[in-house]
Amino acid sequence: MISGAQLRASRALLGIDQRKLAALSALSLPTIQRMEASDGVIRGNVDSLMKLVAALDAAGIELIGENASSSGRGRGVRFKAAAS
Repeated sequence: MISGAQLRASRALLGIDQRKLAALSALSLPTIQRMEASDGVIRGNVDSLMKLVAALDAAGIELIGENASSSGRGRGVRFKAAAS
């Protein structure tokens, strides 16, 4: 699951705008805008969510779910560890 806040934070970490994320995820700009405007967990078409998460993963973003192993608490995003 991903929240609207996580999506906005992910874009900020990557330094990209909504239009670029739409292109990377093969989704429309209005879809990205609607997802980012969501309060809490993004609800939507499973295929669209999978495309979005895959695009973020390919860009190096690790989504941290609630209660996931992390030094902090709550949801968040971080860069994935680089493969050696």
